[in-house]
This record gives sequence, structure tokens and C-alpha cells, in this order.
Amino acid sequence: MSLTDVAQDRNEHPVDMVERVASLNQWAFERSDEDEISISVGGGWSDYHVSFTWLEDMDSLHMGAAFDLKVPDGRRAEVLKLISFINEQLWVGHFDLWHSENAVMFRHALLLPGGIVATAEQCESMLKIAVDACERYFQAFQFVVWAGKGAREALSGAMFDTVGEA
Repeated sequence: MSLTDVAQDRNEHPVDMVERVASLNQWAFERSDEDEISISVGGGWSDYHVSFTWLEDMDSLHMGAAFDLKVPDGRRAEVLKLISFINEQLWVGHFDLWHSENAVMFRHALLLPGGIVATAEQCESMLKIAVDACERYFQAFQFVVWAGKGAREALSGAMFDTVGEA
């Protein structure tokens, strides 16, 4: 018996669970087809566009979160350097530069082999991790793209935590 011979009895489509979570949280969403859903989530720095896609051949629920920030060609190398620095600090998920759109994206996947069903808690956790990472590093990307800062300087500036209000 090979690894691919395992039965795939799945009681619920993984994207159905994500849709239920989005509905319960009253998040705006669009289900483009059976295997994909897009959710809009408001954050402190930006609105995040989160897509969940079921990849049946990999038994994986892929999640990608993007924000409205296009990377000009002249800043791509420094953004890639910043992504590398940020990814060193992340325990779950990673940032990528989606080259065809020149957009920064946070990605993560949940493996569900052998018919395992995703839980609401897992789906919410994936989304929370993505939004938290995007919120945490959004300003660093802004510093590199719009202020022309270097990756290290931008990361240092974004990691500065403020306490209280002025």
C-alpha cells in the first residue's frame, strides 16, 4: 500500500467550514467556487483580503492574505530582503512577494490528510495568525516602499511597540 492509497472520506468540504466561520463572524466574503472563498477583514493599518483555497491533490487548505500595497520595481530587492528578515521571526506561515501582481502576501496552509476535517478553531486561528502578522509588519513594508528605507531600518522601526496614547 502506498501513501496515496489512503481513503479520502471527507464529511465536509474544508471551504464550507471557512464559510461558516466567516458567516458567524459577519465577515464579508465571496465564494467563487467550491474550492475557494475570499474574505475581507478590517485591520488597524489596512483591509486584508484573505483567500482560502482547498488543494485536493495536496490535502491542504491554503490561505493567502494580501493588503493594498503594490511594490514598485525599484523597491523589489529591498522588499525581498525585508521579507527574508521577517520570515526569520515567524513560527507559522510566511510572507511572499507575488511577482505577477507586485503584491506582498502572507501564506499558510493546513494539512488535512486522510479525510481529516478542519475545525472552526483551526480556520479562525489561521485567519488570526495572518491578520496579526500583516498588522505587525505592515508599517515595515510601508517604510521600504514609500519612505525608501532599507529593510533592517524599516523592520526596526516597525518593531517599536508604543504604550498608551498621546
